[in-house]
Amino acid sequence: MRAKITATGAYLPEKVLTNFDLEKMVDTSDEWIRQRTGIEVRHIAEDEPTSALAAKAADDILKSSPLNASDVELIIVATVTPDQPLPATALFVQQNIGADNAFAFDINAACSGFIYALSVADAYIRAGMVKNAIVIGAETLSKITDWTDRSTCVIFGDGAAGVLLEATAEDRGILSIVLHSDGRYTDLMKVPAPGSREPCSEEAIRNRDIYIKMKGNETFKMAVRNIASVSKEALDIAGMDFSDVDWMISHQANKRIIDSVAKRVGLEDGRAIITIDKHGNTAAASIPLALDWAYKAGKIREGDIVLLNSFGASLTWSASVVRW
Repeated sequence: MRAKITATGAYLPEKVLTNFDLEKMVDTSDEWIRQRTGIEVRHIAEDEPTSALAAKAADDILKSSPLNASDVELIIVATVTPDQPLPATALFVQQNIGADNAFAFDINAACSGFIYALSVADAYIRAGMVKNAIVIGAETLSKITDWTDRSTCVIFGDGAAGVLLEATAEDRGILSIVLHSDGRYTDLMKVPAPGSREPCSEEAIRNRDIYIKMKGNETFKMAVRNIASVSKEALDIAGMDFSDVDWMISHQANKRIIDSVAKRVGLEDGRAIITIDKHGNTAAASIPLALDWAYKAGKIREGDIVLLNSFGASLTWSASVVRW
């Protein structure tokens, strides 16, 4: 058995924050942001927790499927911005959509979270433990963004998207998945508090340790190299090479990273999907948001080979080959 993607769905909060809005908040400019990141706008969740975004994405997924919420057997939410430390955000999603017969849990692998979650759902389906699964990447990064730090506040946005996986005996669906991590680089990007290393305190708040801290230049260099190499690994396992790829959908962290990866692997001819201009960096939500957009825009068609790849904070990277 294999897991195939049978439906996609997404949700973006109503509020839109433009680069021109950010010009009024910090010392930056629309031109600077676009040139260095490719971002033009991002969506901000004002009164919605991560689970609300994820549940609306799940509802959108089910609109495209004959399955009802009660038919769903597994829900996995990939996120670094859970509703609260416990219980899992996926449980709130289960409750919100009425998936009473499912079991649910979260995964945190930063911006690689969606592919990590996809691998777990794929394994459950291949093992025959479930016949279907909803996998969602959902983030409210605006809630852990330091809006006084111009190096990070221009980057992040909120959103949720995901897929429905179903078991199939066809030669389609997820053909390969490769996952990597390296714990030597935990300082590249982090939110120090609150946690068991640094519990919530007045000092943590005063030091702004409750917000994202990132070393962008070091991350950029490692991202291009690792995304290219893990993509080749995934294609090798699937018995393919980059010439077989119809579409590459990367984590939308920075347009320059995606362009550099595309150049390195020979996919500079428009086969790399770009949506960072519309969403900003939405961490675990970015790949499924781009995937949903590309599919609904009519770009991805039956039989297409789709290469998903990602690079996540501190340090995770992954790739998956999918036959649509």
